[in-house]
Amino acid sequence: MLMYRKCLSLFIKVKHSRRRSTITLNCIFANIIKPMEKKSGHDFWQTSLGGAKYVVAPMVAQSELPWRLLSRRHGAQLCYTPMYHSHLFCRDAAYRKVAMETNGEDKPLIFQFCANDPDVFLEAARHVEHICQGVDLNLGCPQGIARRGHYGAFLQDEWDLVFKIINHAHKNLSIPVTCKIRVLETLEKTVEYAKMLERAGAQIITVHGRTREMKGQLTGLADWNLIKAIKEAVNVPVFANGNIQSLVDVERCLEETGVDGVMSAEGNLHNPYLFKGKYPTVWEAADEYLELVKQFPCSMSTIRSHLFRLWHHTLEKHQQLRIPLSKARTLEDMVAVSQEVKKCCMEDVNEGDEEKHKDGKVQPYWLCQPYFRPSPEETLKKVEATAAKKRAMEEFSEKGEDNTITDSSQPQSKSSRKKVKYDLCPCGNPCSLRCSFKICKQCCKKKCKALPADCTGHNLLIKTRLERKRREAEEKAKIKVDLKNQIVVEDSSIQGKQTSGGIKKESESTKGVNHPKVPVDTLEHAKEISTIKEDILNGERTSFEESETLNRQNESDGTSFTKDEENTCDVESVR
Repeated sequence: MLMYRKCLSLFIKVKHSRRRSTITLNCIFANIIKPMEKKSGHDFWQTSLGGAKYVVAPMVAQSELPWRLLSRRHGAQLCYTPMYHSHLFCRDAAYRKVAMETNGEDKPLIFQFCANDPDVFLEAARHVEHICQGVDLNLGCPQGIARRGHYGAFLQDEWDLVFKIINHAHKNLSIPVTCKIRVLETLEKTVEYAKMLERAGAQIITVHGRTREMKGQLTGLADWNLIKAIKEAVNVPVFANGNIQSLVDVERCLEETGVDGVMSAEGNLHNPYLFKGKYPTVWEAADEYLELVKQFPCSMSTIRSHLFRLWHHTLEKHQQLRIPLSKARTLEDMVAVSQEVKKCCMEDVNEGDEEKHKDGKVQPYWLCQPYFRPSPEETLKKVEATAAKKRAMEEFSEKGEDNTITDSSQPQSKSSRKKVKYDLCPCGNPCSLRCSFKICKQCCKKKCKALPADCTGHNLLIKTRLERKRREAEEKAKIKVDLKNQIVVEDSSIQGKQTSGGIKKESESTKGVNHPKVPVDTLEHAKEISTIKEDILNGERTSFEESETLNRQNESDGTSFTKDEENTCDVESVR
């Protein structure tokens, strides 16, 4: 808790009849202004955060200012910033400037940092304590980069370090400290972990009901029972995170777990109107977001990522729109793609048959709606099937039997299905039927480079390109040799003419008389040609095309000669 002290100086002016003197009394009072008490726990949640129940999660490069404002306009009551790296935040002013972009509408706000050093976390938090209501420590990131950087969910095994980070900031900041965690392996250990965080000084604990191993294709469902157990064990507000895809899920989570607020990440990305229970059209949500981006610019990669998520189901239907969205490089390009999305969707909207376009989804594909991942069981079955197929191919290859696999990717009836057999490459992959060496593409590429050779089936023209480069090098070398010889001859002729006395003046008696042709002896023109050819030898002009260009320029200047006249010209009378 910060202590504020002020000194009060009283200036008393004493006036006398004959003289005026000034007496300064410095009266120092300690604690004239009482220390400002930092709010904590439920008091902090109720007053500073307005008792927020609908919370937008911290998402790396996703919960930036335009997206936070869009979510607030449609029901979100509290937003977290993206996770920022505390060390970079302290060291890099440009990184810090982008991260601290906010405005008056963007309240209440909590900044989130990842950190593994108490002093660095405190320093980063002090940069933002004047523009936000709280600072959050990320203890839930399960990604590989968090493992390598030693932060996020990979600090949950180091309780002493976590305690020091939170407690150090709690004692020295003017705003509360919160944290976001993932559940541990057992209920008892998870509850004890939450109690330790409360003792360290965390004023709000956000619990993601998945372990750090549950990510990617193996995400699975969050366990709300563990969240409920933590809520019952601690005396600070608890936010729940996981399995939140609609407003119905929000209300059900509040009722089943008894938490104080519900946080949404992926559900909010697919439908920013989630906390209002609405399902807007995909172009309506995209256009509103793009208008906010015009006011508060952000990176194109962030914009593109948001649009891909908003249009997830739409792009499954109209896959031709993926390429324009991927290639868009400006905000105007993004707006144009959004208009094209609307145009494609309106053709199906005008049919009026919404059930036809649901295809197992919550809503028709042109409405913002959640994306449900395949269950881990389904994912594991696919992985096991792929592994079994690969093992079978390797066994066939080792035994030297008929190394073939059947192409059944095209759905056909059993009676009409034609089995196409593929030989196996020594590496275990199927051979290409069009390959010149009857192997897979990777092995073919290596073989073509080693020989060298060409494979038209895989469009590998390595030998052809090498031969072309060799011919071009030989032609260039020949041109340089010819030019060197020509320059030597011309230089010797110029030197001979200089020793003979040069150009002589015209006499008065020979004016107006036609004279016979004689060899060219214009020294300046010869020097110019010599200079150009030297440039060619130095690599500035290395092709016959440029030489032809030089000749055409000379013709336009009137300085070129025909084959019969190239060594002759009209000469003045000589003395």
